[in-house]
Amino acid sequence: MASDQTIPSGYNILLTGGSGFLGTSIIQEILGEDTLLPVKQLRVLDLLPVKGHSDPRISFIHGDVRDSALLVTACKEIDLVIHSAAIVDWGTKSREEIMSVNFQGTLNMIEAARSNKVRAMVFTSSLDVLFDGKPLRDVNEKTPYPETHSTSYCESKYQAEMAVKNANDDQLKTCIIRPSDIFGEGDPYHIGSLIDMARGGFYVRLGNGKSKCQHVYVGNVAHAHIGAAAALLNGETVVEGQAYFITDGPATNFFTFFDRFVEGAGYRIWPKNIWLPRRLAFGMGCVSEAVAFLWRPIKKYSPKMSRFAVTYTCTDYTFGSDKARDEFGFVPKYSREEAFDRTVKYFSKD
Repeated sequence: MASDQTIPSGYNILLTGGSGFLGTSIIQEILGEDTLLPVKQLRVLDLLPVKGHSDPRISFIHGDVRDSALLVTACKEIDLVIHSAAIVDWGTKSREEIMSVNFQGTLNMIEAARSNKVRAMVFTSSLDVLFDGKPLRDVNEKTPYPETHSTSYCESKYQAEMAVKNANDDQLKTCIIRPSDIFGEGDPYHIGSLIDMARGGFYVRLGNGKSKCQHVYVGNVAHAHIGAAAALLNGETVVEGQAYFITDGPATNFFTFFDRFVEGAGYRIWPKNIWLPRRLAFGMGCVSEAVAFLWRPIKKYSPKMSRFAVTYTCTDYTFGSDKARDEFGFVPKYSREEAFDRTVKYFSKD
């Protein structure tokens, strides 16, 4: 006997990189009761499986964005692609590997979406598309790209971003999200490393404490992706082909900002106020990268310090999210207080 149950209305969505730090949060926002995107089916493509989700709307596709044939299959009957898969690197991986995933993988995604007549695509870019090692204060989306980029990662995100902008047309509507420095539960880039340093008993910071940059809670970045996607699917033409900086608070020094999380999670920062001069730290970054390069044939590892990491944490890079607010209504869903509490709870010693 045929079932009388009707298929719930909603979009078919493909999310790449869904097992990662940001991707996990995007899944939570998509499947939340207050989502702006009603979902019929959510396909998650990644090299690692999605954990902790039993929602029947989710299906997992094991694969790589460099596999163009797999992407074509994954895009069948899809309305929206959120393309977040990427290698995040601060100067420790080869240019060939970074470009093949971040740039060529994005080109593959665009072609797969086109071949299946996907309606919309939201691309996760990076604030690093503008970064060339020089201070950038109060920049916005009109700020031009630099003539050269500091690392292959920066270049790869720039090239991918341009491809997504150029792909926008009557068939495939696209837009770009540029998050600031992301933090939150499961942060694999900052908080864990700082906690490890605190555990080691000797905590140092880079620079002089005066440089400022933007931060953003991972849940608010995910919320921005959903808002931008909803705007594209709802036919809001002002969003089409556009890029948006996303942040949720005032600019602060990198270390001053994250010290609160380390201490809030129950770890002792000692000494209380040691800052490593930028030039000395940069030299140490050079040595760390050289050692990683020499060890690469035997064992691949990412050094805790790199030249890019030193330059980034010691250089002003400030902006706002005014354009996202004005054009698709972005307002942080999670307050700084809630973001702090959630993150500290995740990393707490208890």
